[in-house]
Amino acid sequence: MIVVIPAYKEPFLLLSLMSLKRCTLPICDIEVLVIINDGEIDSASTKADNQKVYEQALKWSKQNSTLRMQFRIVYQKDLPTKFAGVGLARKIGMDEACYRFEKIKKKRGIIVCFDADSLCQPNYLVAIEDHFRRYTKIAACSIHFEHPLDGADFDPAVYESIAAYELHLRYFINAQKWAGAPYAYQTIGSSMAVRANYYQQQGGMNRRKAGEDFYFLHKFIRIGKLNSLTNTTVIPSPRISDRVPFGTGKAVGDIIQDKAPYQTYSPQTFEDIKVLFLKIEDLYDPNSDWHKFPLSACLTTFLDLHDFSEKLVELRGNTSSIKAFKQRFFLWFDAFKLMKFAHFARDGYYENIEVEEAAINLLEKLGKPYVKKDIRSLLELYRAIDKGEK
Repeated sequence: MIVVIPAYKEPFLLLSLMSLKRCTLPICDIEVLVIINDGEIDSASTKADNQKVYEQALKWSKQNSTLRMQFRIVYQKDLPTKFAGVGLARKIGMDEACYRFEKIKKKRGIIVCFDADSLCQPNYLVAIEDHFRRYTKIAACSIHFEHPLDGADFDPAVYESIAAYELHLRYFINAQKWAGAPYAYQTIGSSMAVRANYYQQQGGMNRRKAGEDFYFLHKFIRIGKLNSLTNTTVIPSPRISDRVPFGTGKAVGDIIQDKAPYQTYSPQTFEDIKVLFLKIEDLYDPNSDWHKFPLSACLTTFLDLHDFSEKLVELRGNTSSIKAFKQRFFLWFDAFKLMKFAHFARDGYYENIEVEEAAINLLEKLGKPYVKKDIRSLLELYRAIDKGEK
């Protein structure tokens, strides 16, 4: 197993390495590969900070590496401006992991993605190994995560904001599950793992500066080779960050700056989708007219804009069973299209609502009524649902 960690301006990298060092070792050997990186237009101060962290991590790795668990620190300087970012850093590390697995003829070795500001539970490595031993046909997994909700490391406003944002993340995925989407998984870069052979088969990691995790994991969702690992926990940082145009760090900063309750997609968005997904078998019938289905004006307009009638003819013409039709349908109406619809609905039909209200609304639909309007307790309940405890 090789744990890949991209690191850019990470003064507390050693805390993440120590967290991994404290883990119970699995049967297999572990290598931790840190890719400290910067771009060709990064400031001299950024590069000086990176050099300092590199020297610290190098010294620490020599003192803490063992035969069973080795730490390798690499400094990739002056990456090209067009691609420099977290996607390229992950790709460099994951490609190197594949190369190292190939050298020792371990084609199904496990590549684990972690972050330089994350921590993990002590059973983290054991749980990952057990998961891939149990699910031999799975290519990749999304690992359960929980941001810290209190402590002395950050201002109370940061903890309040991350609770709201994580609740949004969990509401969004659970709303998709309720609607019947087969691709509803969390896609967090610090909380995922993949077999080396499947990594190569699916073209590896992309070089996106943000959202690289979403695009990467959906390769495996599309081929039905992703599942969730829920018996360990990654603890990502809730810190504010302006390194990428969207994501956790950006969201926390925006919530604090706005000084307003965090809002998320209207439940009506997923109610619209659920009606469509329940009609999939009817869509397979070449004599059916989907315009006569009880779809909302919002969804009907969206589907027309995406040439749904022509797509239906194509889907029916290339499938010989309802099962095959469903598979092709969800390859078309995939997570990307669902996200586009959510934005389309938000911008023209259904205004966002406060995340607590949305989360409570969904709990009622799931048969888990909840009255208390409190973000943290709501989040704890959603975490338990995601772990299969509720």
